[in-house]
Amino acid sequence: MDTAMQLPVTIDGALMPDAHQGYGLPIGGVLAVDNAVIPYGVGMDIGCRMALSVFPLPEHELYQRAKELRNIILANTRFGSKFSAFDKKLDDAIFERPEFKEIAVLRGKRQTAVDQIGTSGSGNHFVEFGVVDITDPDNELDVPPGKYLGLLTHSGSRGLGAAVAQHYTKLAMNACPLPPEARHLAWLSLDSQAGQEYWAAMNLAGDYASACHDQIHRRISRALGEKPMAKVENHHNFAWRETLSDGREAIVHRKGATPAGKGVLGVIPGSMTAPGFIVRGRGERDSLQSASHGAGRRMSRGQAMKTLKEGDVRRELKDHGIELMGGGLDEAPMAYKDIHQVMAHQRDLVDVLGSFTPKIVRMDAGGKGGKGGE
Repeated sequence: MDTAMQLPVTIDGALMPDAHQGYGLPIGGVLAVDNAVIPYGVGMDIGCRMALSVFPLPEHELYQRAKELRNIILANTRFGSKFSAFDKKLDDAIFERPEFKEIAVLRGKRQTAVDQIGTSGSGNHFVEFGVVDITDPDNELDVPPGKYLGLLTHSGSRGLGAAVAQHYTKLAMNACPLPPEARHLAWLSLDSQAGQEYWAAMNLAGDYASACHDQIHRRISRALGEKPMAKVENHHNFAWRETLSDGREAIVHRKGATPAGKGVLGVIPGSMTAPGFIVRGRGERDSLQSASHGAGRRMSRGQAMKTLKEGDVRRELKDHGIELMGGGLDEAPMAYKDIHQVMAHQRDLVDVLGSFTPKIVRMDAGGKGGKGGE
């Protein structure tokens, strides 16, 4: 983050309480720059996001229908690259977007995007049934305080976003040579053709990620036989054109950071055994109107794979009443920071409207980790 703050295009920056190491900007890094975009300041998984559906079903249905809910998730989700396509695809207007014809890297990945629509990535991406506990009676969701069945998903733009990130990072590194410690922070001017192309491709990848979540929630809602009474969705790994508190226009990169402008709703997840939180941004200028995007890792993936034992993880999950399908040691609850401590550090950044506690969790079965979630 210190390196990013020294770039000649940098205007301002902030580091979130869940921050940990990553390529380019750290995860939890927020950087405002002048008329430029940094592909690795956005990240590999462009537009990675959270989506929460709150169903008009009481908490006890989660336990009474546990086997049915497990089967619904298994039938209506796909993870990773091995099982990354549905036999029967849902139509989506995203594929009519002109960017797929106008930008070469998108043309080359259109069929991959068609195949992977409605699927989830590897790493820390998940689909979960759990308990939504609405605690603030003045919430914008128009949901009375109480406990409900909820569906929470975390995933991004799949192979499409990765291809965009790789292609334009290479262009940025060639156009903007930097010292070795800063090379992943190479930028593209928004006055350049490459910068304009990346901006358009990034926005398409973000919309594609949203379309993936929409299809997951539609499939599962249909199988459940219920329509959500409220939804909350927010993304990270993105860049926005915003006006800063001093009136300057800037490109604000949030890599693993949740937008927290005044009144903006979002979801900040914990881990498999810890609750996530439904939040309302407070528009704090010192954090560049941002908050954490989760608990954040306290162990790298490699460290978790080397030091944690499967038996210990299984006991931890059992003690918390969690049913896990897929997943690996790199995503064990012990690999993450304490979400309650993280939330305590950002009381000035967000107000809490309620929580989501996972109970039935599906993740990629590869178990080898990956960059999902950067």
